[in-house]
Amino acid sequence: MFNKIIKLAHKKTSKPEFPENSQNGDQFYEVVVKHASRAAIAISDVQNLPPPPPPPSAAEPSTSPVIELLPPLRDVAVSERATLFLRKVQLCCFLCDFSDTLKCVYEKETKRQTLHDLVDIIQSGSFGLSEHQEELVNMVSVNIFRCLPPSSLGTENLDPDEDDKYLDPSWPHLQFVYEILLRYVVSPETDIKSAKRYIDHVFVLKLIDLFDSEDAREREYLKTILHRIYGKFMVHRPFIRKAINNVFYRFIFETQRHNGIAELLEILGSIINGFALPMKEEHKLFLIRALIPLHKPKCISSYHQQLSYCVVQFVEKDNRLADPVIRGLLKYWPVTNCQKEVLFLGELEEVLEATQSPEFPRCIVPLFRQIGRCLNSPHFQVAERALYLWNNEPIVSLVARNRNCILPVIFEALENNMKSHWNRAVHGLTANVRKMFLEMDAELFEECQRQYLEKEASARELEEKRELTWKKLEAVAAQAIMDDMVLVN
Repeated sequence: MFNKIIKLAHKKTSKPEFPENSQNGDQFYEVVVKHASRAAIAISDVQNLPPPPPPPSAAEPSTSPVIELLPPLRDVAVSERATLFLRKVQLCCFLCDFSDTLKCVYEKETKRQTLHDLVDIIQSGSFGLSEHQEELVNMVSVNIFRCLPPSSLGTENLDPDEDDKYLDPSWPHLQFVYEILLRYVVSPETDIKSAKRYIDHVFVLKLIDLFDSEDAREREYLKTILHRIYGKFMVHRPFIRKAINNVFYRFIFETQRHNGIAELLEILGSIINGFALPMKEEHKLFLIRALIPLHKPKCISSYHQQLSYCVVQFVEKDNRLADPVIRGLLKYWPVTNCQKEVLFLGELEEVLEATQSPEFPRCIVPLFRQIGRCLNSPHFQVAERALYLWNNEPIVSLVARNRNCILPVIFEALENNMKSHWNRAVHGLTANVRKMFLEMDAELFEECQRQYLEKEASARELEEKRELTWKKLEAVAAQAIMDDMVLVN
């Protein structure tokens, strides 16, 4: 019985077949993508591997197709270079299994060396790409367009400076593939009219989907490539902006998990910088519907620097957008997250610097009510960051011109800090701001102080009346109990 089982197993483990897909006379392997394990390895690990073993001989059984190391392009005759280039591209369409770094070392090293040769060929410019664009883009698509593994950590716990970052084990190959794609896109030999048949909307959409990769090195290449495509292929520009908008909408309102928001915002920062004036309504809607709601997710710290840059770019180009931006910040202002509050205050300072005086009075009252609440925050970093606004000369100038509206709103917060805030640094900064307002307009300061003292006296009087009322109620209740009490001898 045991021998039968062994024979049956040998029959089932036959050599796998790779069907051929012939397009334009070219043959490509169709290989099923195997997802890599999440065990991270560095590039140095691959470089330090032992030299690749010799390819298996024909007599030795093999469980995978054997790929050969082709000679460099310069070592063959000119008439044979096109055929050799195409063979190299076809060879790179084979996907290696990186789930075990020591498995099929020869195949992985052979493909890596072939990809390196392709990079050198494209970089040298000695070989025209116009005749083999379709095959080249197909090879890139086969390698980079894959299902990304699920994220191991929530983005709200992501630390941008963390050393223990995820490294894709297939990066020794992916890096060369991305380099080939980048050089193809930026090459002056690449004709836009013919290239847009291969770098089409489907290709761009799949490229944007890859921004969710956990490997920061891959996202950096994607950012550079997508930015180059946006600059070179003008026909794709509206589609790219719309596709990025959709990524933001899905992130804000559905998942709140995405690894590439910061990189996408970096691309948009460059795009916004090139917007012409007067600004289109489409761009203003993008600010209101996408950028402002991006302040809502908990993981804002991972992309806030890029987000703040984009928002400030809008305000600098059109000062009339300062009012909706400030009101949007107030709408999503954090209630219990102090670190997020510090980020909001920093962004608010940059927006106020770019705000012109005619646009400022529209949102003065709600804005400084919120700043007053920040001044009284028990978290000293929030209170300090709010008080640092008065160290900024443009903001002080705006405040001085609108002091009649601002000082009555925040005077109570300043006095409460002077009386009861526990932090000495906050106490000292509050005294400086208080002195600044006194020097701006002593008469207004004294009027606000008088109103504050009257309010305090009225509050004390109301509290005394309330306590007196409670004492009367307690006396009446005690008398009623005494009248109803029955003494037992």
